[in-house]
Amino acid sequence: MELIKANEAVVKAAVLAGCTQYYGYPITPASEVASAAAKYLPKIGGTFLQAESEVAAINMVYGAAGAGARVMTASSGPGISLKQEGVSYLAAAELPCVIIDVMRAGPGLGNIWPEQGDWNQVVHGGGHGNYKCLVFTPNCAQEMADLTVLAFDLSDKYRLPAYILTDAYIGQMMEPVEFPKARTQVAHRDYALYADRASKDQVVSSIFMSTEGLEEHNRHLQRKYAEIEEKEVRYQEIQVEDADLVLIGYGFISRLLQSVLENLRREGYKVGLLRPITAFPFCSKRLNELAKQGKAFLNVELSNGQMLRDVQLAIGNDKPLYFYNRMGGMVPSVEELTNVTRSYLK
Repeated sequence: MELIKANEAVVKAAVLAGCTQYYGYPITPASEVASAAAKYLPKIGGTFLQAESEVAAINMVYGAAGAGARVMTASSGPGISLKQEGVSYLAAAELPCVIIDVMRAGPGLGNIWPEQGDWNQVVHGGGHGNYKCLVFTPNCAQEMADLTVLAFDLSDKYRLPAYILTDAYIGQMMEPVEFPKARTQVAHRDYALYADRASKDQVVSSIFMSTEGLEEHNRHLQRKYAEIEEKEVRYQEIQVEDADLVLIGYGFISRLLQSVLENLRREGYKVGLLRPITAFPFCSKRLNELAKQGKAFLNVELSNGQMLRDVQLAIGNDKPLYFYNRMGGMVPSVEELTNVTRSYLK
């Protein structure tokens, strides 16, 4: 067990999971990720490189992934925007990697305070084309470590980029973390280029000059995403069985909502909590099941309601769904959220 900042824990976990390469460009509130990568990777004979830009960094990630390495990068909203073309290339070439997004308030440069306004560009694909990425939403330093290991494993299994979608509060928190044991990775990946005779005929590319070929590649990708939606959904539920109102929130907000739940349960209100842990794949089926049981929902976000659209699609337009949000880096207190929730219960 180690007391460690979450932005550092994510890199230490990545190294233990077999990551050997980091390419990135610093940006607040994600800069500690790059600092930790510079600290840990050279110690294992790995590579840390601060690129000249976010665009350069994501293309270096493409190159390292194409050469068979476990590779990662990190940024915040403005930098993630710049990386989107490269992420589209990675998804098209079916190359695994892990991208850390420590969200800050926007749009534009905004400020360095926490927000959840990157949901659309990360979950629904900010680059061009019909691609998706795995997206994990930790709510503590321990999950920053655990989900990073899982992100590398599933990224390799399904051969697509994986995001850790976190926020400024989680990234900057120091909490106790229990790290896994170091793991040995496979020495050879059958799709990669190793600059040797055995792999000289491999092709890593995202371009398909024939329309028929590109359509079939897109259909192949959609079949893979459907398999992920069937097998890899993760979420946490707290006291939803008898709940009249189910709170929905992810990341730092879910921690506040758990305190709200405890406050209102003590007052005799039947409140539950559903926390998405994977944003893609999303817990749509479970939400639909709860809606059919006649439950009402309160969705809380630090955005204009970007996740709200996914919740609405899951539960249907004829079910009671309430929404509360703050933006611009404004984070509600537990007292504020308790009062808001109580008003809907009444």
